[in-house]
Amino acid sequence: MDIAQSRRKENIAEYILYLWQLEDLLRALQFSPEAIYSQLVAARTVPDEQKHIILLWYMDIVNLLREEGKEQSGHLDHTLHLVADLHNLHLQLMTLPLGEHYRTTFARLAPHLPSLREKFGNREASDIEICFRTLYAAMLYRIKGEGEQAVADTLEIVSPVVAELSAMYRKVERGEVDLFKE
Repeated sequence: MDIAQSRRKENIAEYILYLWQLEDLLRALQFSPEAIYSQLVAARTVPDEQKHIILLWYMDIVNLLREEGKEQSGHLDHTLHLVADLHNLHLQLMTLPLGEHYRTTFARLAPHLPSLREKFGNREASDIEICFRTLYAAMLYRIKGEGEQAVADTLEIVSPVVAELSAMYRKVERGEVDLFKE
């Protein structure tokens, strides 16, 4: 909860990836409140009432996964809507004068998108969703200690796009940038 809140404020991409990882972790714990408490809450050095609040937050995510029929796989609609928001920003940056630097960064990734899309077998996914799925897969490979060079190569082309897009999202969200100002 506290980690998610700070990530949401600072970096939307890290927030999305954190929640995707948390979804998988909760599935691995079989949505058991006891397992969630012992693995994710008990060791925290916060007062007991705060631990209870944290457990309730995890259980809210469990309930959302169940309500959305995503007990086995898939991502919460909340995060998918955020990815869609980022894709909309991407589309704006691809045409607006403010997006000149972003377009240059994205151009380095563009030739790799068809092969990435093919690997995920999802032809309907937006370019930005493919970027997030790629980053998440790279994170999982890194955790498993597999494919280090492939992970590094992938991160080198995808990360700059997502980082720049996330930074712009934060600026727009905070009112620091007006996309349509001349």
